[in-house]
Amino acid sequence: MNGPRRIRIKICGMTRLEDALCAVEAGVDALGFIFYAKSPRSIEPSAAQRIIAQLPPLVDAVGVFVDHELSQVEAIVKQCGLGYAQLHGAESPEDCRLLARMAAPCQMLKALRVGPLSTAAEVASYQDSVQGFVLDTYHQKAVGGTGATFDWSMIAHLKLAKPFLLAGGLTVGNIRAALEQVRPYGVDANSGLETAPGLKDHGLIRRFVAAVREFEADRLTGQQ
Repeated sequence: MNGPRRIRIKICGMTRLEDALCAVEAGVDALGFIFYAKSPRSIEPSAAQRIIAQLPPLVDAVGVFVDHELSQVEAIVKQCGLGYAQLHGAESPEDCRLLARMAAPCQMLKALRVGPLSTAAEVASYQDSVQGFVLDTYHQKAVGGTGATFDWSMIAHLKLAKPFLLAGGLTVGNIRAALEQVRPYGVDANSGLETAPGLKDHGLIRRFVAAVREFEADRLTGQQ
């Protein structure tokens, strides 16, 4: 299911309307809003709601959660009108299934922090409880936004049966190599497009999106 003609692009860690509108104009498919209080890119639901209300149609809003109470996730999903909940903590497959019912029609994405100890068995139990995965970099003291990549060759060993977004340290400088090696369903950029946590660089956003679309064009014309 991975390697579609059109690669989906998500930019996460949105905190300002002007950054969100720049990303939309550049051609992204989804914007991520982090509701994890310990993140330097955390945003209050009311602020996210105001930004999301000004987005045009067909741009998905994704809420990022880390070990929140399921009722809290449900409330934020409904308040903000989120299309997806991205679960970055220790949520179980049953949590994902239950939340999918509670917050319908919001869909579930499970984030996996990929490292040397990651296994296919870890992934297998989630295959039937989420719509897709976000593959991020494992870090002992952080759940995301580290700006570091992981060994992309490990992805093949996870035996993913659902679409996945590649995350973890993606930048204008490495996105081409990532797409050539991984061929993901989509990509998820955050800290690599910032001047400071939560403050996106509009030039980097445009160049990142352009690099993805250039890769697609080259692939379709047989140059890749």
